[in-house]
Amino acid sequence: MFYATDWVDYELLDTGAGEKLERWGTIVLRRPDPQIIWPLERETQAWRQADAHYHRSSSGGGKWQNHSEIPERWTITYDEKLSFYIKPTGFKHTGLFPEQAVNWKWMIEKIQNAGRPIKVLNLFAYTGGASVACAYAGAEVCHVDASKGVVQWAKENLHLSGLGSRPVRFITDDVFKFVQREQRRGSKYDAIIMDPPSYGRGPNGETWKLEDDLFPFIQTCQTILTDNPLFLLINSYTTGISSTVLSNILAMTLKKKHGGTISSGEIGLPITHSGLMLPCGILGRWEA
Repeated sequence: MFYATDWVDYELLDTGAGEKLERWGTIVLRRPDPQIIWPLERETQAWRQADAHYHRSSSGGGKWQNHSEIPERWTITYDEKLSFYIKPTGFKHTGLFPEQAVNWKWMIEKIQNAGRPIKVLNLFAYTGGASVACAYAGAEVCHVDASKGVVQWAKENLHLSGLGSRPVRFITDDVFKFVQREQRRGSKYDAIIMDPPSYGRGPNGETWKLEDDLFPFIQTCQTILTDNPLFLLINSYTTGISSTVLSNILAMTLKKKHGGTISSGEIGLPITHSGLMLPCGILGRWEA
């Protein structure tokens, strides 16, 4: 399993009964997680005194219940390098997936050791964890997401990290249409990062289903890579898809054309109380 070991401002304190207890800086949040199908050993005082608790609704969605005064948003820092705004949102999220730190570290090392300028395309880029990491490493970055709100959040994270002057282009657009336009323009990138959704619907009725569309999308993305690409990373949180599937797709596309190596597996977070690991998703990496 791939997991980060150098978080200080984030900690997965405990898990059980479908919930996780997390420390984000000095603020402790309690929220649901579908992977946690084991019981809670004991509801300690830490669980009862969480600063905020997300309760699911039987009709879908849910809401946060605050048990103490917490700011609308606050900041945390990863490895004394990258800083992010944290804000509890609807549907239990906070604006950051801390397990992705293991990928940030890998990207930074790949870019800094490349020995040449690197141009990165970050697709389905959310609030920009990977974009900030690549900018920190010295890459030129194009950040693309269909949500105007999260693109603005990503811009703020970049500035918060002291990287506002770095060459990062923020694009609010449909990812698939953007990639097709880049293909027509002849644009090229040295590295591509993506976190595609399980399912999506476009403004004109277009549909995306990961099982049907990921392979041809990777084929299209391959056409906008340079002749000497550095890496391609796929993250997935789609239930039922194995990391071996990502490995196979990369073998049939990137490795077939460029050689290189592939690694894949689960991505997770260490649980402080039990010493166990919480699986959070899967990844597939191709690298030169």
